[in-house]
Amino acid sequence: MDLPVFNPQDDPGPSLLGLLKAKDLLPPPPGGAAGGALGGAADAGVLNATRDVHAASATSHGTTVVALRHAEGVLMAGDRRATAGNFISHRNIEKVFPAGHHSAVAVAGAAGPSLEMVRLFQLQLEHYEKVEGKPLSLEGQANQLGQMVRSNLPAALTGLIAIPLFAGYDPVDRRGRLFQYDLTGGRYEEHDYAAGGSGSLHAGTVIKLRFKQGLSISEATEVAMAALFEAADEDSATGGPDLMRGIFPVIASITSEGYQRIEDAEVEERFRSYLSELTESSAASAASDA
Repeated sequence: MDLPVFNPQDDPGPSLLGLLKAKDLLPPPPGGAAGGALGGAADAGVLNATRDVHAASATSHGTTVVALRHAEGVLMAGDRRATAGNFISHRNIEKVFPAGHHSAVAVAGAAGPSLEMVRLFQLQLEHYEKVEGKPLSLEGQANQLGQMVRSNLPAALTGLIAIPLFAGYDPVDRRGRLFQYDLTGGRYEEHDYAAGGSGSLHAGTVIKLRFKQGLSISEATEVAMAALFEAADEDSATGGPDLMRGIFPVIASITSEGYQRIEDAEVEERFRSYLSELTESSAASAASDA
């Protein structure tokens, strides 16, 4: 297949989205070019809006993800449950993915658009590196992801919300950095920790109470585990550790060595130890009350 050739004024450069747009390969916006309910008669608009609401309610949604800094970089974690309305649609979905050489992205919201955004983001970073001969800076990666979140705004207004967390190790500043986004693609850098998804309030509270500067990777892992466990205890859409099926949260650390996912066996061992400690603490508390 021949590579596309552009005039200098039309060359999209290292932008994968620009290339797809130039070759007319981007999918149409939800509801058609006229914007669904905004483009037709009133009755058709009501029908389209109702259909969009029903479609959104039947769509799989990922739930809780967290990120926090530690002494060597950042750590990201996400539960494994996806829900469709009041049903559990998937029990072992993954929500934490490598992005660049020293970065990762975690997604919460509508599973389809979220996973598509991750794949496109990964391709964008690869495309940039091939065109420019060097990886995009962490700041540039955060900006690129913000543009992708912004491009999903029409779908988000129909209920197909996809809002990621982005984190990585900045080789220039030699520290971990993490970013949150809003529906419009607004990018906000957080200093210590961030949480997203339906259980973010509970998970964020746990991290806030346990976080301290200079955490080791092991300590940060314990904090993330506790945050997801407590979120699952309060939020029905967040999945806790499933000892029977052997399903546990995805936890990954990003340091100067790059992205490294913590092995499932280690996560399971840590969770079993954590649950054992909780059981012993509860038993001791009950005995003292008696």
